[in-house]
Amino acid sequence: MSHATLTPKPSSLRGATLPKWFPWAVAAGAVVLGLGISTAAGLQSDIQWALIASLLFVLGSYGISAKVEGRRQARDRTATSLVWVAFLMALIPLASLIWETVKRGVKVLDGYFLTHSMGVVADTEPGGGIYHAIIGTLEQVGLATLISVPIGVLTAIYLVEYGRGRLAQAVTFFVDVMTGIPSIVAGLFVLSVWILLLDMGPSGFAGSMALSILMIPVVVRSTEEMLKLVPNELREASLALGVPKWRTILKVVLPTSIGGITTGVMLAIARITGETAPLLLLVWVTNFINTNPFSDPQASLPMYIYLQFANSGGSGAAYDRAWAAALTLIAFIMILNLVARGIARWKAPKTGR
Repeated sequence: MSHATLTPKPSSLRGATLPKWFPWAVAAGAVVLGLGISTAAGLQSDIQWALIASLLFVLGSYGISAKVEGRRQARDRTATSLVWVAFLMALIPLASLIWETVKRGVKVLDGYFLTHSMGVVADTEPGGGIYHAIIGTLEQVGLATLISVPIGVLTAIYLVEYGRGRLAQAVTFFVDVMTGIPSIVAGLFVLSVWILLLDMGPSGFAGSMALSILMIPVVVRSTEEMLKLVPNELREASLALGVPKWRTILKVVLPTSIGGITTGVMLAIARITGETAPLLLLVWVTNFINTNPFSDPQASLPMYIYLQFANSGGSGAAYDRAWAAALTLIAFIMILNLVARGIARWKAPKTGR
């Protein structure tokens, strides 16, 4: 008697799935419909049709996905769509700002502009440059960094590695308070102590002290978070070998977190580089080159940009110089970030297998 062999058919637990190009197709359709609705309604603003297209994209993704894939997958696609819309809403203004700055700034940005000061050139006249402002910004930010980084890093080390009890709580509280201090308050504090009480006069160093007040809490917070990410097993292994705690911090903890610490420092530098209010109170302005940050007023890029706009008198030359200085300031920040990434990669622990 022979027995027939029955082979069961394989069953699939996967339901219907939309193709990978589905989000792009929905996005293209939403853009077309958004433009059509805006044109029909007579809307003139690009922001309005972009918002309409974003809403259509989210609703279209959910509706089609719910019909084909089910409600659970539709909710997942809706969340993904919202993330993409939020990303584009943040990216578009940034890209627009950079494009506008580049388009207006390249008109006068050349070697002459970077290597000459305003000197005797009036704000309403063509010519002149930002050499004196570049020197001032580099010296003021450099001094603020030299003041802030050691204090901020050591404070973070104390809070993470040693801080216990009321003193650590008080330090944490005041760091949180300093994080929210407006820049003008830091400038007023240094003004009242350094210039009015001690009668030291305006200088780049006075501005650096105000900038360091703004920079220290950012360095402390970023360094503290990076130190907390270092696994405790590394500390325990070093201490188990009889290595002193200070040497463990110096040779194990800091090298492990140096990449994040460097990034935090660069964020702090970017935070203070564009500050104008403290410099207006403490550094003042000058159209001439002053390479001594400890004496007399000194120029800076933020103040240069402000004054070119404020004192332009409707002159196109002053506006062009202001945009070119803004482009230079953006390029300065970008270069600092590239240098920070290089240092972080160079100093990061080697994890090759």
